[in-house]
Amino acid sequence: MNTRSILPQNRFFKLPFVFDTSRLLTDLATCSAIDWPVHYNQRDFSGRWSSIALRSLSGKETDVRALPGLFADTDLLGQCPYFQNILEQFRCEKEAVRLLALAPGARIHEHRDVETSYEYGFFRIHVPIQTGDQVTFRVDGETLPMLAGECWYANFDLLHSVQNDGPTDRVHLVIDCRRNTWSDDLFAQAGYDFSAEKQKQVIPPDVRRRMIAELTLQDTDVARKLIAELEKEA
Repeated sequence: MNTRSILPQNRFFKLPFVFDTSRLLTDLATCSAIDWPVHYNQRDFSGRWSSIALRSLSGKETDVRALPGLFADTDLLGQCPYFQNILEQFRCEKEAVRLLALAPGARIHEHRDVETSYEYGFFRIHVPIQTGDQVTFRVDGETLPMLAGECWYANFDLLHSVQNDGPTDRVHLVIDCRRNTWSDDLFAQAGYDFSAEKQKQVIPPDVRRRMIAELTLQDTDVARKLIAELEKEA
């Protein structure tokens, strides 16, 4: 696996969508009527980080895994007309679609989600529903000024973290998508530099070791394949 050289404007940016916050909150209230499971990757956070699925591998709302596979709408999505409307505006293949809630005082520790970036044919979208000035969302050392109702892309193959020092849950709608010509046009409009994808960058040895250690903990076939590629490039 090779990482690409990443221009500043390719790390994260706001997309040209603005969603109705009152309608977002209405559908959130519907989803809040059921219990949300704690996020499965418990080594990456402290406090409470919970999630509920609108699209999942099994079609169940409590299945919040964001892993490769075939995804299906959950019954919960059928009860949320505005969330459905938002998903319809993304004219590309959707994979996992979840609501992620970070409780007051909770922190998502700095980590990487391997190959969750546009150059790998994948992009993850965040739509803040409930947030505030005391929420700090950082990617590659920079703070993203995300406001409720906005729509953001970020390269989560970079180190990122979140801290909620506010009095209420921070809740985002998170949409995992596959790249296509429609999304290429959308990203070009937002200022994405496609030429940067052709520029390769050598992974520093300390970063490679840390990546291998993180992948080893995941203990999946995909992780083992990535480890083999990393070790081959050492």
